[in-house]
Amino acid sequence: MTDASTVSDEALRDEVRAWLAANWDPSLRADAGGFGGGSEAYRAWLDKVVKAGWAVPRWPAEWEGRGLSDAQARIVEREFAAARAPGSGQDRTNLWANTALAYCTPAFKAKIVPALLRGEVGMCLLYSEPGAGSDLAGIRTRADRNGDEYIVNGQKVWTSGAASADYGMLIARTDWEQPKHGGISFFFLPMKQEGVEVRPLRQITDEAHFNEVFITDAVAPAENLLGPLNGGWKVLQTALAYERSVMGEGARGPRSGAADPGGEAALIHLAREAGRLGDPLLRQDIAKAIALKALNRLNTARAKADLAQGNSSPIMSLGKLAMSRILHEEARVRTAILGAGSMLEGPDHPRAEDANFLTLNAYFTSIGGGTDQIQRNIIGERVLGLPKEPEVDRDVPFRQVRGG
Repeated sequence: MTDASTVSDEALRDEVRAWLAANWDPSLRADAGGFGGGSEAYRAWLDKVVKAGWAVPRWPAEWEGRGLSDAQARIVEREFAAARAPGSGQDRTNLWANTALAYCTPAFKAKIVPALLRGEVGMCLLYSEPGAGSDLAGIRTRADRNGDEYIVNGQKVWTSGAASADYGMLIARTDWEQPKHGGISFFFLPMKQEGVEVRPLRQITDEAHFNEVFITDAVAPAENLLGPLNGGWKVLQTALAYERSVMGEGARGPRSGAADPGGEAALIHLAREAGRLGDPLLRQDIAKAIALKALNRLNTARAKADLAQGNSSPIMSLGKLAMSRILHEEARVRTAILGAGSMLEGPDHPRAEDANFLTLNAYFTSIGGGTDQIQRNIIGERVLGLPKEPEVDRDVPFRQVRGG
């Protein structure tokens, strides 16, 4: 490995390129079993990336990093992107590992962080409840201390990936006498135990990515507590910042499998294919969608610069809200380009299928990671400095707070 304190940008770039040339096999992306997720080939590749220090180049060497500056870490990420090789930049995008590194107990951190970087454990988020979605501080799932473990009871909802997860990042109430933001603790809850029941929720896209989770006398070891007892709200804000960062930087594309360049060229390609690229109104709409993406990239870069300084940036809400707007706008423009043909669906009409799917799926981003309305509240209060919305129950013991 290069010495992070003295390496030049050119030497670092050459080292990354040489390493990729020696280790990355582009044919892995065509792996019949699917390169990514939980495949053995993908995990084996991630193991190489982690051992080389490219997965989290900003982190110190003791945690598989190289101690690079943000600017030099971007060089690493750009070289990986140019080679279309995954695995780098996890010190920005892996919300599980970043949250664990910042707050886990030393014993649990040593066990969970390497596994998270290598994709060896599946994760989910156990935040929202039927009566506590937009106002997460209103959660009523409880965790009661019993020796060297906590006994957890309650219900969570809208949980992506719960059926296959090994751990859930859980917020639970551990002190009912404190005000609602103060009596919450944050845990890594083992999901594969008898007290955790997962039920899928069917979506409007005819998929079931979300679940409701019923927790009955489930056990969370005390070492799985992140941050101080009753200090989970601060941990949650860090985790949410990383989640909104990821949601603000990218989103799911079409599912039909039809040829689609993606990115900013997608709408231009579709309009040209439909013979409507000369329509001045459509060109204006396409330009607006591209401009929104460019603005979002700039805001995301600004927010991540804040994160690199150790701040939990409210600007992340700008990126998350912008991505929601971008997805709805792109779906609307796709529908306008196709005209009446957008009413068709099924495998014989892949373009219309994509437009309809993207229209419906855009609502996922409007809700997940905090609704659009909540993001506007955060932006108004923390970015623009507007007066906070009144909360009559903010400073009373949670036991006295009326349930929704």
